[in-house]
Amino acid sequence: MTTSYVSTFIQVADDCPVTSAEEPPSGGATPTVAALQHALLTAHPYEHTSDDLLFEVHAIRHGIPAEQRQAERAAFFAKPQPCLRSSPLAKRYGWGIHHDADGRVALVPLGSEQYAALAADPSLRQLKAMRSRRA
Repeated sequence: MTTSYVSTFIQVADDCPVTSAEEPPSGGATPTVAALQHALLTAHPYEHTSDDLLFEVHAIRHGIPAEQRQAERAAFFAKPQPCLRSSPLAKRYGWGIHHDADGRVALVPLGSEQYAALAADPSLRQLKAMRSRRA
């Protein structure tokens, strides 16, 4: 099972509380999922697939050593995993998530020209991040 999309733009959730992108707080001793996703995607845009990103965050948060990661990745994806539509970056912090033609992801800040262009691009599949609350 995969969480990856290709040629897709995930727009911020309809109930996102911000009007421009914000960097998520670090979370103290244990970094939050949002902080780790933000750090990885900011440092390495279009280098990770959604699956790569989700597993890397899981591995960091659970202290999985490099030599065990291949086996742990298989176990991690043996169960269904939520896609990036449920990421706090798109739900709470105002970041769009662009998946390129190869499924690699990058963050796009809400309020930027790039965000507006991707949101209006008819060649991309347009999705919304999941709402935090029911309508």
